[in-house]
Amino acid sequence: MGKAPPRDPGQFYGGNGPTMRAGDTALRVAAAVLIAREAGRRSLAAAVALARGAGRPFEPAADRLVIAPPDIRTADPTVADDILAGRFIFSGQMVETFGQSPFVAPPVSAEWERVLHGFGWLRHLRAAGGPEVHDEARALIEAWLRQGLRNPVAWEPDVAGRRLISFLAQSPMLLDGCSAAFYRRFMAVIGLHARRLRNAFERVPPGLGRLRIAVALVAVAVAVDSFRPRVKAAMKRLDDELARQIFPDGGHVGRNPAAILDILVDLLPLRQAHAARGIPVSSGVMNAIDRMMHLLRFFRHGDGALALFNGAGVTPVSLVASVLVHDDALGRPPGNAPYSGYQRLEADRTVVIVDCGRPPPPDYARDAHAGPLAFEFSSGRNRFVVNCGAPPRTGDPWRDIARRTAAHSTVTVADAIAGRFADGVLERMAGRVLIAGAQRVEIDRQEHEGAVAVIARHDAWLVPFGLIHERTLRLAPAGDRLDGRDRLIEEGPRRSGHAPFAIRFHLHPSIQATPLEGGPIMLAAPDGETWEFHVDGPAASVEDSVYLADPHGARRSLQLVVTGRAPAEIRWTFLRAAEPHGARRRT
Repeated sequence: MGKAPPRDPGQFYGGNGPTMRAGDTALRVAAAVLIAREAGRRSLAAAVALARGAGRPFEPAADRLVIAPPDIRTADPTVADDILAGRFIFSGQMVETFGQSPFVAPPVSAEWERVLHGFGWLRHLRAAGGPEVHDEARALIEAWLRQGLRNPVAWEPDVAGRRLISFLAQSPMLLDGCSAAFYRRFMAVIGLHARRLRNAFERVPPGLGRLRIAVALVAVAVAVDSFRPRVKAAMKRLDDELARQIFPDGGHVGRNPAAILDILVDLLPLRQAHAARGIPVSSGVMNAIDRMMHLLRFFRHGDGALALFNGAGVTPVSLVASVLVHDDALGRPPGNAPYSGYQRLEADRTVVIVDCGRPPPPDYARDAHAGPLAFEFSSGRNRFVVNCGAPPRTGDPWRDIARRTAAHSTVTVADAIAGRFADGVLERMAGRVLIAGAQRVEIDRQEHEGAVAVIARHDAWLVPFGLIHERTLRLAPAGDRLDGRDRLIEEGPRRSGHAPFAIRFHLHPSIQATPLEGGPIMLAAPDGETWEFHVDGPAASVEDSVYLADPHGARRSLQLVVTGRAPAEIRWTFLRAAEPHGARRRT
């Protein structure tokens, strides 16, 4: 299977599809409300920041670090070798400095520059170890103080929050054997970060960046001796943010499975730092960690990677494993995440995960995907049906394409998008948020004699086409058969006019698809496991697709496509035909 991405993404995912004129008035009203709310939030945040600054004319200096919150992210000493050689490889892009400071080198992309100034890569230097490496790490900090301190990118709140967390976590390396002058400069910059982030907090848009800053402010209050009186206020800020962003079932309000991993990677070290200092951790943080651990396992496939929904992309499998080491829960993950809007069907080693939710609130929908009732299906370590996922770089041109309905394993009607993405003034104010989509989603989960079935329907196609999409998925008790049914049902005064539809099943790049004589399509994994795909009605075709959740960039893949005209009812089945090589056959 080649790794080069297709040249024209439109050939696989269609255009924007027909414009959804019906309901435009409601959309304009929603957009106006969002614009007004965003403008009001910015004005209020500025006033709050000004008032807080006026109330703190004299602040204690950051005197000394008494603890370093651990960094549980995986580290690679070979990355340190590249950095020491002047090769800075971030987000799949490299800048070679040829002995100069990386902070004066022209950035290859905005994403690369943000990673550089976030300093998360310090952990690789710490993993390499040795006095020479520690000296180089301090030299890079000194270079940033001279050449990067005033860079606007460096003080984007999310970047600065990442940097503060990294500086604290890697302080044992940075301060081991350092000079008194370096220690003073380092502590001064810690204090500068704490002050700036505290004053900027109210101006930060809702989302993961805001939550990360709340974590950073708690971490610095716990780690710096003179900031200990701030722990209570910082923890209250973090608790409030967790209450806003984490659902009772442990999912994130943005509905991105990878967001759970990002948050846990920051929260778990915070819990350890509190314990080490004898400071009680709030019940809000402890409960959030417990709930998110459940959902992390919920979204995990047999290969250790997370499901690709709503902005999830490349999964560092080793990082997932590192986080789950801290999980005390036993047994299988839950099958139902009702607040997050997902269902999980599991039998033996077969896993099916389905998106049965509505779009996130606009404040958290900047990366949301329009893929209602999309599903993924894996068997053991083999992922068969996937969504295309999101590329790792924010500026990647594929990122917008990946959000379209056709990039998901679900039903599309007339090549349209099941929703609408903001443009014009709203996009400039709030980003390219998903402002329309399924508003009514109904779910019925049934479990009987070991078999699990989910019946779900959504109304994203109701306004433009007068159609309701209903999807039924049933997993057999032995995990060797997945039956599906997709129905496009006419509802309301508007009729579909026999609109064309397509049911797409995107395949993982490792899966080969071979049509067999008589109708079924054989799906083969590298380890010899095979499944047959059968469809009752129109024949399925094998077409090109693209897989975007790969660390090396977009990869060619395949998709199974069933087409027809609405209204319609299509039944299909995945049936295991052969076990992996060396596996014991069940009796």
